[in-house]
Order: sequence, then structure tokens, then C-alpha cells
Amino acid sequence: MPAAPNDRIAAALLESAENFRKLAGQSALIAAVADRVTAAIRAGGKVMLCGNGGSAADSQHIAAELLGRFVLDRRPLPAIALTVDTSALTAIGNDFGFDEVFSRQVLGLGRPGDVLVALSTSGNSRNVVAAIEAARGLGIYVVGLTGESGGRMATLCDTCIRVPSAVTARIQEMHIAVGHLVCEMAEEALA
Repeated sequence: MPAAPNDRIAAALLESAENFRKLAGQSALIAAVADRVTAAIRAGGKVMLCGNGGSAADSQHIAAELLGRFVLDRRPLPAIALTVDTSALTAIGNDFGFDEVFSRQVLGLGRPGDVLVALSTSGNSRNVVAAIEAARGLGIYVVGLTGESGGRMATLCDTCIRVPSAVTARIQEMHIAVGHLVCEMAEEALA
């Protein structure tokens, strides 16, 4: 017999709480990412973000927090989610294949000194990996947000935050928390 809904909900919340407790062990790594983002923006660079599905939504969410505001009223911080331009995504997907929808944007928009934040719960999304490879070729600093295994991204990124879960929903919860922390630290430093 399946568990009662309230028991399932309580179990999921407790699992999330334990995952966040473990993620606290990576606070120095998250702070280093915030410092890198802050330094890039101070030097005239920007933050580009990409991911698929829920990670695409998280990319857009984080970019909006930087470009708009997180908590403080301050100047907009340069950030772009490579997931939002439907004309570019569909043209690139049609002409070059879905694996290149982010890499071609990185090649066209990215510059040395920028930061790419690449999100993939598995760490193996082919189009995200291709974006990372394009960014590295341009001298762009790459931050990966993945699940606990890290996948291919674990060795391709300059910094890879491997959140402590193998469950997609729990990984995405932690990715947005990491994004919020980076936004908070960068905003405070740049406001």
C-alpha cells in the first residue's frame, strides 16, 4: 500500500532538508563562484546561463535576478539566459541540430572574461556540454551546476558544484538555491 500523501510530503521535505545540510559543506565553493561572477561583472563581462527543461527555467530565473534585482535596488547586472530567444533556438536547432543551440550562442555572444553558468542535473546534456566546450575555447570561465555524479561536466567545468542528490527534483531545488546565493553575494558586492 502506498504511503499516505502527508507521509510522502513529509519524507520529501526531510530529504530536501538533509540535502541542503550536505550542500552547506560546499559553501566555500559557492562563495568562490559568487566572487568570480562579481569580478567578471566589475571587469565589464557578463554572465550567460543555459540548461534544458527545468534547468532552462532556472537559467532564466537566475538571469532575471541579476538583470532585474534580487533584493536591493541597484543597477542591472549583465546576464542572459541562452534559453529565451526562440528564433535563435529554432533556427540553430533546425540548421545545425539541437546539440548546438547553446554553443553557437556562446560563440556569437561570449567574450573572454565572461562567465558561463551551465545547468544539467545529469551533467551529461549534450547541448550544455557543447556550450561548455565552446566557452572554454574562448577563455570564458565555466561554472557547472549538476547532480551528485557530476557527469561529463565534472571534469569540463572550471568549477563544478555537484549538489548531493541523484533525484532530479531535489537537484533542481538546490540549483535555484545556489543561484540565489550567488545573486545575493554578487548583488551585495556590486550595489
